[in-house]
Amino acid sequence: MAESECEERPERPIEEDGTALLFSSLGRQIKAFREAAGLSQKELATATHCGESLISAMERAVRTPQPEFLLLAEPVVDARGVLKAAIPDVEKAMAKARVRHPDWFRDFAEAEAKAVALHYYENQSIPGLLQTSEYARAVFTQRRPLLDEQTIEKRLGDRLSRQDIFQRWPAPTMTFVLEESVLLRPIGGRAVHEGQLRRLLEVGRLRTVGLQVMPLNCEEHPSLDGAFSLLTPKDRAQVAYTEVYSHPRLITDRNEVRIFSERYGMMRAQALAPRESLALIEKLLGER
Repeated sequence: MAESECEERPERPIEEDGTALLFSSLGRQIKAFREAAGLSQKELATATHCGESLISAMERAVRTPQPEFLLLAEPVVDARGVLKAAIPDVEKAMAKARVRHPDWFRDFAEAEAKAVALHYYENQSIPGLLQTSEYARAVFTQRRPLLDEQTIEKRLGDRLSRQDIFQRWPAPTMTFVLEESVLLRPIGGRAVHEGQLRRLLEVGRLRTVGLQVMPLNCEEHPSLDGAFSLLTPKDRAQVAYTEVYSHPRLITDRNEVRIFSERYGMMRAQALAPRESLALIEKLLGER
């Protein structure tokens, strides 16, 4: 689920502990080495087995270069040991960097990052964990009242940083149920929409992820109240999270959580199977 859009001043950035400066400098170094090697972002992405949007985000310091990426990129761009030498500092910075989300979102963000199981239902837009940087930027840019550029960049960085969860191992159990209408809404325009659908295919094909679409022709629906998430923290009971008109709520009451869990189970039973869901997305892309 996307973060709430509460209009409060953004928190101070993490320059205090030096991590932002480190990642900004490292992003510039990655770009410089890539260009010196005569590689495009797409070519570097292919060589390091990641997405082109991720390369762009790392070079702009809105995504953290993971140690695994630095090891792969080192010989590709002929960095002469510079990127490899940065790994210890990156690991220390990642360990000490605090969660940058605002107070109202921090409990959820911390639970999400450590959860052993996560389940998301969305009926308005692509969930934040699945958004491309272009799609997320369009979401923040289009909202009203308008956000200033500094706030947009911070929220974009915060949202994309949550996607590091896909690189965790052992990976948490992750499932998504998306309304078909979400796939039809071309937020950001045709090119952004197409890139977002391709990102859904990419994530939906991961063996650690189950992605299902609730078709528009479904005659029954157990949860028309709105989007929600279910998280199971390690060694703790499952919790639910909802967000309605800038009012986020982390739910720990077992009876309330059980209701959300039952609704989610019913929706998964009514939605298209994962294979059918991916086939639908491919059809929307014109690949079938």
